[in-house]
Amino acid sequence: MSMDVQKKNMNYDALVIGAGIAGGEAALNLANTGYKVLLVDKELSVGGKMIMLSKVFPTLDCAACITTPKVSEISRHPNITVFIGSEVGRINKLSENEFTAQVTRKPRYVHVEDCTACQLCEKACPVNVRDQYQFGLIGRKAAFIPFSICSPKAAAIDIDNCTLCGACERACPTNCIDFTMEPETLELHVKTIVIATGFNLFDPMNMPRYGYGQYKNVITALQMERELAPTRPFNTILRPGDGKVPDRLAYVLCVGSRDASVGNPICSQICCMYSIKQAQLLMGALPMADVTIYYINIRSFGKGFEEFYQQAKGMGVNFVKGKIGKISEKENGNLMLRYEDINEGKLKETEHDLVILSTGVLPNAGIDRLFENEKLSLDSFSFIGQSDMLASPAKTSIEGVFVAGTATGPMDIPDSILSAGAASSEAISYLIQHA
Repeated sequence: MSMDVQKKNMNYDALVIGAGIAGGEAALNLANTGYKVLLVDKELSVGGKMIMLSKVFPTLDCAACITTPKVSEISRHPNITVFIGSEVGRINKLSENEFTAQVTRKPRYVHVEDCTACQLCEKACPVNVRDQYQFGLIGRKAAFIPFSICSPKAAAIDIDNCTLCGACERACPTNCIDFTMEPETLELHVKTIVIATGFNLFDPMNMPRYGYGQYKNVITALQMERELAPTRPFNTILRPGDGKVPDRLAYVLCVGSRDASVGNPICSQICCMYSIKQAQLLMGALPMADVTIYYINIRSFGKGFEEFYQQAKGMGVNFVKGKIGKISEKENGNLMLRYEDINEGKLKETEHDLVILSTGVLPNAGIDRLFENEKLSLDSFSFIGQSDMLASPAKTSIEGVFVAGTATGPMDIPDSILSAGAASSEAISYLIQHA
């Protein structure tokens, strides 16, 4: 089915907010049961954060290889309509099985059904800006395809940076670029809602002692994820400051998590393991490099996690129990890490040429404010509250509204998929009861 809106039919059985791995899984489960589903996401592609990853822990399976078949199935499913580049506005509950939701579709300035993804508009565009899908590691044009495996595979115009020079229009062989597009607001009627809005990552700019944003060779783990991914921006692992291949890499764990001083006292659950995963991949990509992980505690709680941790140790990854107090930069761009070695009880300084900050998980705030005549309760950490965490973890404080994935709190990919299964099952049960 085309990703364009079927304007004649604004009634759906279910609205799924968020098209990441949890939202996509919930939408597929509902659609495969025969229900008509509207899947909405603010980004320009289906797939969420998972489609941007390199591999998944602890199996080291390719993340894109798992995600892209799901994305393809979602995009072509006859019971799923996808609104990308769209945002949900106010939501009202009218009765037991009737909600109204306002959805605004932002203009892409490209007719997706006519775009062949030839990239001639990219070549013609004279404007260069930082690429948000490569997390600022490289640039992109104002006329651009978000990333190589995005869905739909079509161009978009970044109108905020566009100079309206018309070069992309002249270069387009199918005349699919249209600067007259305007935002479109639609009123929808749905019977149930699944919230799968995912999470945000802590912004390390809020911890200036680590030098992120000030020192070019301090990056986040998500930026390193892009350097390791098959669709990566470079052909190898490079440090951004000077394009040098790093020899001594350091991971700083618990950046913005387990830290009440920055407002996030909880453990993010995934940071230890994704750092260990990346360390293993780096040992393969840069066999001569030294990789050190500075940690408070290694929390390897899941199936196969402890074995994965021990495997990393066996590969030569150096684990240092100690919290980093400060990072400073040398003239050559290398970084000095000052920390307390807990096991030895000493203050130490070590030099590295690339530092990766393993940032914690934060709630994707604001979804509760969309409900006008019902209150969507949040927990004490601003994630969506679960009314019965043990018996029915997908239920929220509003009957007929269910939650999936990391919208409820930090979790890894298998748990997100499991959560999506619970949410879609609850939604299907609700639809049957109120048919």
